[in-house]
Amino acid sequence: MNRRDLLKQGAAALTLSLAPFPLAWTAQAADPKKRILFYTRSEGFQHSVIARKNGKPSLADTILTDLGKKHGFEVVCEKDGRIFLSEEFPKFDGFVFQTQGNLLSEKCQDGSPPMTADGKKRLLTAVKNGKGFVGCHCASDTFHSPGSREQNQKPEQIDPYIQMLGGEFIRHGAQQKAWMRVVDHGFPATRDLKDFELHEEWYALKNFAPDLHVILVQDTMGMKGFDYERPSFPATWARQHGKGRVFYTSMGHREDVWQNRTFQDLLLGAVNWSLGQYEVKLTPNLEKVTPKANVLPMKK
Repeated sequence: MNRRDLLKQGAAALTLSLAPFPLAWTAQAADPKKRILFYTRSEGFQHSVIARKNGKPSLADTILTDLGKKHGFEVVCEKDGRIFLSEEFPKFDGFVFQTQGNLLSEKCQDGSPPMTADGKKRLLTAVKNGKGFVGCHCASDTFHSPGSREQNQKPEQIDPYIQMLGGEFIRHGAQQKAWMRVVDHGFPATRDLKDFELHEEWYALKNFAPDLHVILVQDTMGMKGFDYERPSFPATWARQHGKGRVFYTSMGHREDVWQNRTFQDLLLGAVNWSLGQYEVKLTPNLEKVTPKANVLPMKK
């Protein structure tokens, strides 16, 4: 991002970053620390926010690790897919993914070993059995379902990972300012949050799970680009997957978004909720708040 873009975003980011973290989010000293695996392997495109240079942690690595230190959970940052079949894997209480592409592919932007089919199965089983899962941005651009990107797939055709996540990336247009509409004020970090405008790389999404509890809605009114010529659709949600708690937000492409307090609040609340620190009633509201979410743009 160039200096001009940073200056433009400064005022908006400041407006969204004034509120301190709620004190209730700090883990009690007597509680054992929860362990989070932050996994960021990328097959075809690696976002700069998760890229490591000269062996140093990425910006996202640093931010999530610091949040853990401040709020009582441990973060292990990893790109090596062998972690899912390791002896360490059962010791994690939850997972945060900012991944891209087919994680089973030998091809990779940083040369790290791939996840295996057994590793993928082990991950999905762990979530179904009660581990927490938080997906950021390109976590929905991971393990695509077979078939046309321009169409929703039948439930039985959707990739098991996408079924767990609750939605799938199609494409994105040019980065631009757009509105996030807050439709749930009962989730951690959204209790006092009002609708906000943010400059971001906004994802067009499909294959929404019918049981989504939508938290933020992508307001497509006034957005530029073919991919947004559609009714408003979910951008951030939570759902129950078996015994596991799953959260996803399409935000997280830009460095200044990761540095934004609103995003960090949302991420922190999502991690703690996924770990069972909060009880939130997840009422499916997809049809209520985004009744035309499954209407996709038609090619002209």
